[in-house]
Order: sequence, then structure tokens, then C-alpha cells
Amino acid sequence: MKRLHVHVSVKDLDRSIRFYSELFAAAPTVRKPDYAKWMLEDPRVNFAISQRDGKPGVQHLGIQVEDRAELEEVYGRLERAEGPVIEEGETTCCYAQSEKSWVDDPQGIQWETFLTTGESTVYGRDEIRPKSAQRAELSCCGPSCCPPKTL
Repeated sequence: MKRLHVHVSVKDLDRSIRFYSELFAAAPTVRKPDYAKWMLEDPRVNFAISQRDGKPGVQHLGIQVEDRAELEEVYGRLERAEGPVIEEGETTCCYAQSEKSWVDDPQGIQWETFLTTGESTVYGRDEIRPKSAQRAELSCCGPSCCPPKTL
């Protein structure tokens, strides 16, 4: 079963953790010095906050899958959507090992689809994902170099 993913950049992590813990009636599932995540079942969402970006607000949205079959299904949808799909592949991000791809919606909102394969003791890639137009100019989009995939 898929899970909606929302990642929000915050200025004050401790204050935000208190706020979202009350809002969700649950403590974070993961808590790091610069990051927190709630894996909620009602609503089914992976909600993460971090102090990794200086600009507060929604950083990106995504669809988290539970197995490779779901990953392939959602990736197929990305390929049918408008805009280039960036295949990041295997990566470390948000204190987790995962495999992911990215696409921007028509408004420029970044969406990722990913399968978490394990935990990590480090946050991982630190830069903010560039928009599709900028990504197209990149020669490498992740740990393994890959050109942007355009439809």
C-alpha cells in the first residue's frame, strides 16, 4: 500500500516537533538533531520536517511504496506524466537508504517516488533538488550518473 510523503523545511525544529506531535497525537518515529519523521497510519502519510533548507515551507511531495512492484507501477505513471523524469536510483537521504525518481508537476512542485530499503546513520545528500529545467543541465543526478529521461 502506498503512502503520501510530505517534507517541510522548518526554522525551529524543536518547536515544530512539539506542534506536529500535538497535531498528529504521536511522537516522531525518527528524531535526529536536524530532522524528524512521523509514519502515520491515519492518515497514511510519511510526514518529515528538517532544518536542511533555509526557506521554510513545503520542500517536496512524494509517494512512498512498499515493494519493487509498486515502485515500477508508480514509476510508469511518472513516465506518462509531462516533464522529464530524473532517475536518482539508489541513494541515501533523510537517514534512509532508498531508490527514487523525481518529476516536477506543471506548477514546478517537486514530486518523488521512492522505496525505502534500509536505515542510515547519516542524512545523506544535502543539496536541495533543482527544478527540472535546471536538472536537465546536470550531468549527474545522484550517486550513479544518469542523464535526465525525457518523454
